[in-house]
Amino acid sequence: MARKNTVKKKSPQKIENSTSKTKIRVVGVGGGGASIISEISSTLAKVDFVAANTDKRSIKSLPKKVRGFAFGEKLTGGFGTGMDYEIGKNAAIEEKDRIQKIFQGQDVCILVSSLGGGTGSGAVPIFAKEAKEAGCIVYGIFTLPFEFEGNRKMEIAKNALEETKSHLNAITVLPNENIFKIIDKDAPLKEALSMINNNLSESLRGLIEAIYSPGLINIDFADFKTVLNGRGKLAYLNTVVIDSQKGIDDVIKEVTNNPFYPYGIKGASGVLLNITGSKNIGLKDVSQVSKNIFELVKKNATIIFGITHEEKHGDKIKVMILAVGCESEDKPPKQEKKKPLIKKREVKVEKKVKKKKRPKAKKEEKKPQESKVDVKVRRTALDVKKVTEDAEKEILEEEKKWETPAFLRRKDNS
Repeated sequence: MARKNTVKKKSPQKIENSTSKTKIRVVGVGGGGASIISEISSTLAKVDFVAANTDKRSIKSLPKKVRGFAFGEKLTGGFGTGMDYEIGKNAAIEEKDRIQKIFQGQDVCILVSSLGGGTGSGAVPIFAKEAKEAGCIVYGIFTLPFEFEGNRKMEIAKNALEETKSHLNAITVLPNENIFKIIDKDAPLKEALSMINNNLSESLRGLIEAIYSPGLINIDFADFKTVLNGRGKLAYLNTVVIDSQKGIDDVIKEVTNNPFYPYGIKGASGVLLNITGSKNIGLKDVSQVSKNIFELVKKNATIIFGITHEEKHGDKIKVMILAVGCESEDKPPKQEKKKPLIKKREVKVEKKVKKKKRPKAKKEEKKPQESKVDVKVRRTALDVKKVTEDAEKEILEEEKKWETPAFLRRKDNS
């Protein structure tokens, strides 16, 4: 294959700072974030869960595995922000010292929030900043409002994304509206949200298992850190369980086409790929999957893959992919619009330059013509005197002729 992608193969030997020592904390911010992590916490092991909210009542109803973190009581009285994101932001700013303690001693922090409301949209940028300053690898997973929730909520959500992006290593964006690609619009809201949560839960579990579980080829924290190096990169995370009898093309299609995402892995600069299954999985199959991934990402992308053997999967295999640095679907059209505008401006400039040169050339031609005329008209005193004397001679000669008698003038003429 002509492409020169970097494929990193990990040794199964133990290394310092191994994944068994890696500390991962998932923090749900706001009501929506707390609801998501409450649902997914029961399926994920070896991970700490914290639900941060300004509403103290919601903290009391959390599962045992999720630790509650109430903040902003001075501003909200413990009753939430009333959908005011400015109150959510100020509540977090006032308690940023307490917030930073959540992230101290952690290697990875995964922030989860449903943007568009008050606490989530207002507080997430502050939580992300404090996690970054605590030295964590910070990965944000955010949902966007349904269209029926109105333009105002979407505007708040997108502003929160922009403000948070610079504090994150990677960011995943899941529009709630995409749920209608796989279920009917008449489906109950709770069912729709639960499907989104289940999909997110499976994806996160695949990632965490890949980091923690030892395998034939390991993915460790150093690999995870390598792929997430940078700031504000768009990330695609997906885990699928499929029949091992399916062809490579089917495997690639399922793992790279998650209907909840508005983008794919195109343009990614780093990829973590882990395949889990029975001992029947061959290195040849893994290599073929990796080669197919090459065709969808950047030419110089780093692809790190791992293989984990688990007999419980039987004839099925689990494929997890985390692609970082993906291209947003709405970028290419903007670039196409800019190109013709630049060309038109260049043409206009050339025309203007030509028009300016022509009148200058004409003016320069006129100047020497005017100076020549002036030289011809001018005469010295000697020239004038000579012309006068010649004129006088002609007049005298003519007068002499008329003084001669007529019969003599006829003889002269004959």
